[in-house]
Amino acid sequence: MSLIRLCVKGLQRTCTSNNSLITKRNIYRALQKSPKHSDWSVKGITHRLRSILSINPITQTESVTLRFASAVNKKSNKYVGSWLLICGGMVFVAVALGITRLTESGLSMVTWKFAGEKMPSNDEQWLEEFEKYKQYPEYKITNKEMTLDEFKRIWWMEYAHRMWGRLIGATFIMPAAYFWIKGMLKSEMKIKVLALGTLIGLQGLMGWYMVKSGLEDRFHDPMDVPRVSQYRLAAHLGLALAIYSGFLYNALDHLLPARLASLDLFGDKKLSTKMLKQLKKFKGLVYTSKGLVFVTAISGAFVAGLDAGLIYNSFPKMADKWIPDDIFAFTPVLRNFTENPTTVQFNHRLLVEIYL
Repeated sequence: MSLIRLCVKGLQRTCTSNNSLITKRNIYRALQKSPKHSDWSVKGITHRLRSILSINPITQTESVTLRFASAVNKKSNKYVGSWLLICGGMVFVAVALGITRLTESGLSMVTWKFAGEKMPSNDEQWLEEFEKYKQYPEYKITNKEMTLDEFKRIWWMEYAHRMWGRLIGATFIMPAAYFWIKGMLKSEMKIKVLALGTLIGLQGLMGWYMVKSGLEDRFHDPMDVPRVSQYRLAAHLGLALAIYSGFLYNALDHLLPARLASLDLFGDKKLSTKMLKQLKKFKGLVYTSKGLVFVTAISGAFVAGLDAGLIYNSFPKMADKWIPDDIFAFTPVLRNFTENPTTVQFNHRLLVEIYL
């Protein structure tokens, strides 16, 4: 038996991570079931075990090569995963802080350049920038009394938001190029990197497309509030969530790679089938939960775009009713879900309650 134990230990050392998990119990069981063999030497027993378990012999050189390749792959995964996690964190900061929404500074910069706008460096340049702002609806209707110092404050907020977006792009592109050249990205990951890069570029364009909607000459009534299109705001947020999800998922895929679970529970097929059904059900609940979070967040963009959160400030009722009278005031009816502030707030509340 001591000889068999020695062979088992030796065999376990030579098994690579690509093989099935091999326990001592399985090896002993396989050995007992195997036909008698005349050669009971260490070499003979090891040969029989490898034959029974379909394990190819691995030379010492091959074993060292495999271990080295595995170590290099783990190191590459760590670097790539950390990079993606940093990018995802930067996107999260941009979305979570919501600087431009909280300070209502999104329309303070009335021009957009791909490479970035030059920051005013003296009073003359600041006055020139302020004069540009005065030509647009937000100043004419809402901020007629605004001073230059007040303008500087909101301009800085929008400038910081835009430069943060460009910093995200640089943080993504430069390491991506390095990892690509060094061969640290797998073929599948290269496609994902191209997709994420495309989304980041589209996000910048969508941001300006959204701002343009608030600069258009369509606010003529003194009661109008110049604001960006709620549709474009929702698209801008939706792209940000998609980019964040892509970064986070792929970062975790590199740092904490998924492993195949063995559902062969002691040979009990009924138990294995039950476990598989439960896992599929859990997976479905996870996807449903993610979908609800996404839809709720997008509905929040419509609330922000229409200032719908200012209409009713009581909970759980809206004023003194569970369902407001003007919830379907617009025609056709579908317009209410994206253009009626009452309906938009009601839907947002309802989605949050369903999710909780």
